[in-house]
Amino acid sequence: MRFSGRYFLVLIFSIALNSFAQSNFEYGGYAKYLFGTSKIPQLTERTYDHIFHSRLNTKYFLVDAFSLTAEFRFRSFSGSSVEKIPDYASLIKTKQPLFDLDWTIWNTNKSIGYAEVDRLYLDYNANQFQVTLGRQRIAWGTSWVWNPTDLFNPLSILDFDYEEYPGTDAFRIQYYTGAVSKIEFALATTREKDKLTAAALLSHNAFDYDFNFLAGVKNNLWIAGFSWAGDIADAGFRGEITFQQKPKKLIEYENLYLTYNLLPLSYKNQAQISFVLSGDYTFPNSLYIQTEILYNNIGTKDYAGLFIQEAAELGLLSPSRFLIFQEFSYNISPLSRISVFGILNPDDNSIVIVPSLSYSVITNLDLYVVALIFEGNNLTQYGNYGNSVYTRIKYSF
Repeated sequence: MRFSGRYFLVLIFSIALNSFAQSNFEYGGYAKYLFGTSKIPQLTERTYDHIFHSRLNTKYFLVDAFSLTAEFRFRSFSGSSVEKIPDYASLIKTKQPLFDLDWTIWNTNKSIGYAEVDRLYLDYNANQFQVTLGRQRIAWGTSWVWNPTDLFNPLSILDFDYEEYPGTDAFRIQYYTGAVSKIEFALATTREKDKLTAAALLSHNAFDYDFNFLAGVKNNLWIAGFSWAGDIADAGFRGEITFQQKPKKLIEYENLYLTYNLLPLSYKNQAQISFVLSGDYTFPNSLYIQTEILYNNIGTKDYAGLFIQEAAELGLLSPSRFLIFQEFSYNISPLSRISVFGILNPDDNSIVIVPSLSYSVITNLDLYVVALIFEGNNLTQYGNYGNSVYTRIKYSF
């Protein structure tokens, strides 16, 4: 069953037009242009692509305790990828959790226009209670790179051009027991009957640390977790761990792996454990270092590139057993910053290296240059993506 989001969009635009001149209406956003060139193994020639991206964020205060948030993004794609990659429109489409709030404006051999509403929620906030209903982002993690406790909206650090990250269609209630402590419950469902996620979170601050305890159901399997965030000698120290009921067998992957004499991840007869340990430190001269480690007990040591889709269906952040992240950043000047980070799979020795440079040209106008360099043998975790370089100019309002 599919749900249309057109009526929601008409409602939001009506409210925006009627309220634009009033003080209880807020708006902002940005417009940006991204140029990218890539050399990937699937294509013989280098690709050259152009993406124009605009975003509008709106918030309307209905009464003192109620507000309505709607955020829109529009992107147009043109260049080699549109022309040479079959069904490219399906690759750029954002997965719609429950309601259809996206539209392909045009789709030709030369370009594609795609619009979506990635935030649309009603928020009630009074006294210690906050209730939110609609498409929203629920971020429960404490680490910077991998968040196994983010049951609703796990992110990818390699998706550098989507700062807001996707949301989910959910009901969420929060009760604040103190300035930095709360009890929270969230429920999200999708069109797929086996993809229900419902969980409760308890947050508490003690010994200058934030501690979080969670329990619930994800993909109709029980899950429990714990996370913390604090510091040791002025260095950030964070971690997350989740325990999940052993996954259901995904039969559709069995034949795929027979060629390589491999056992699907879902066939491992054990509970699923994911663990992240993270630390970071900023020196007085602005040099910033960060290290993070991810461990999956049912992850694979070999042919991790084969298991990416299966791992995603199981709720794993990676198909591999171990991943190691390392970052170094430094402020060249008050207006510019250089950074490089790498993610290594120590079992198959594949790696991605991401150097970048950001520069504030003038107020509200920023330049960003980034490269994604993937290295590894065929079918390793990072061995089949090639190399890409992107340049982005962004104006915020």
